[in-house]
Amino acid sequence: MRKHTPVWAGLAGLTLALTSCGSDDPMGGGGDDDAGQDGALVVGSQQYYSNTVVAELYAQVLEEAGYEVERDYDIGQREAYMPDLEAGEIDVFPEYTGNLLQYLDEDAEDTGEQEVLEALGETLPEGLTALTPAEAADQDSYTVTPEFAEEHGLESIGDLAEVEEDLTIVANAEFEERPYGPGGASEVYGATVNLMNVEDSGGQLTLNSLLDGDAQLANIYTADPAIEEHDLVVLEDPEEMILPQNMFPLVSSAVDEEAQAALEEVSAALTQEELIALNTSSVDEQASAEDVAETWLVQHELIEPDGSGQEG
Repeated sequence: MRKHTPVWAGLAGLTLALTSCGSDDPMGGGGDDDAGQDGALVVGSQQYYSNTVVAELYAQVLEEAGYEVERDYDIGQREAYMPDLEAGEIDVFPEYTGNLLQYLDEDAEDTGEQEVLEALGETLPEGLTALTPAEAADQDSYTVTPEFAEEHGLESIGDLAEVEEDLTIVANAEFEERPYGPGGASEVYGATVNLMNVEDSGGQLTLNSLLDGDAQLANIYTADPAIEEHDLVVLEDPEEMILPQNMFPLVSSAVDEEAQAALEEVSAALTQEELIALNTSSVDEQASAEDVAETWLVQHELIEPDGSGQEG
């Protein structure tokens, strides 16, 4: 059974009033009855390896800071875990700015990074707090093979409107409903694209479908090392149909200031290059999220070599 709680703090300088205060308990569990067992902070993740690695970064720095942590990973996509966050059953979750904003407000029109942050600060459910985002982003994309791009002279999503063959993009089912999904491509760029549903969040099955020619496009997340490895072409999005998707910790009211500070140290170190490196280690070495996170945190002096905390 999952048990968790909500909070959030400074959003790129935006200060929000929290609905409840964190506990003074040095274990940081807060006073909420809905928190993890014995007041532990519950760290969750999507069913996506990169998101789980970042969740493990959060879990280990919290343990280093003296907090008890429970892990609740591979929950699924936003439709599955956001109700848990709003119900106070998850305390810390790696999120993405633009996608969360559009989930909460499907009519959101803000496109710049700062605009998205401010709009998110006004839209989040009561009791949840967005901490300062990292530089690192993991964008949804319209990605093609280099051969297909060269054959059709593709540079941007809008160029797809000139392709005279049927186009299919391989992605998770919820891509169909996203503002940047096939409907968005049609409305914004005049391109007709059909969805081929593969439920692995841009993983190996999605990649194989693209490389094998089963689909002409794929939603490969932009921090995926497969893009460089296979020379894939991420089509440009000049109309900013896909909002900025910087990673940030979404936290609950059980997360006190000390815990928030520890999480923001991770964000401060998490550049785009560092996120790609983490993903590369996970994919190429087939290492566990726990090992990948511990190695990275030690390298960045965010935990001691023997202080990664192997609980959970």
